[in-house]
Amino acid sequence: MHASHLPTNELLGRARAGDEEARGRLLDAYRSYLTFLARVQLGRRLQGKVDPSDLVQEAFLEAHRDFRRFQGQTEAELLAWLRRVLATSLADQIRRYRGTQRRDPRLERRLAAEVDRSSQALERSLMAPDSSPSDRAARREEALSLAEAMEALPEHYREVLLLRHFHGLPFPEIARRLGKTLEAVKKIWLRGLSQLRRTLADES
Repeated sequence: MHASHLPTNELLGRARAGDEEARGRLLDAYRSYLTFLARVQLGRRLQGKVDPSDLVQEAFLEAHRDFRRFQGQTEAELLAWLRRVLATSLADQIRRYRGTQRRDPRLERRLAAEVDRSSQALERSLMAPDSSPSDRAARREEALSLAEAMEALPEHYREVLLLRHFHGLPFPEIARRLGKTLEAVKKIWLRGLSQLRRTLADES
C-alpha cells in the first residue's frame, strides 16, 4: 500500500523502520497542528518577527534529522515528542532574536510546558465546551481537526479567536490591541466562530 494511504499506526511503524516517505507523510499530517501551536506561542513573544510556518519547517527539519531518537510507539507519544521539538526550535529563535549564543534549558522546559498547555486547550476545544469525551484518541482527533480549521480561517478571524480563547484576553483589550471598536471585534469573533463551525461540520 502507498504510504499516503496507510493508517497512522502503520505510517509510524514504517517511519521508525527508516522509510523516509512514510516519515514525511507522517510529519506533514501534523503541520497545521504544529503551526497553530507555534502561532499561539509566537503571539506571546515574537509576533510579526517570526513566521509560524517557518518555525514549523525548522522543527520538521530537526524532527527528520533526529527521528531515530523518537522511542514512542503511539500517535500521542509522537505528538508529545513533536511539541518538544517545536519548543526547542522556538527557544532557538528567541535566542537568535536576543543575540545570545548559549542555550537556555530552563527556557526550553518552560516553552515545552506552554506548548503542552496550548495543546490541552485545543483538546478541550473552544467549539464544544460542554462535552468532555473520555476517549483520548477522540479528543486528539478533534484537536487536530480544530487546528486545521483554525489555520484555514482568514487571518482577521483567526487573530481574534486566538486572542480571546488562547490568550484569554477580554474583548476591550482585544479591541485596543487591534485598533478596532469593541463592536467590530465582537462581530469578527462571532463570524469567525460561525465559519469555524461550518468548516468543522463540513469535515465531519
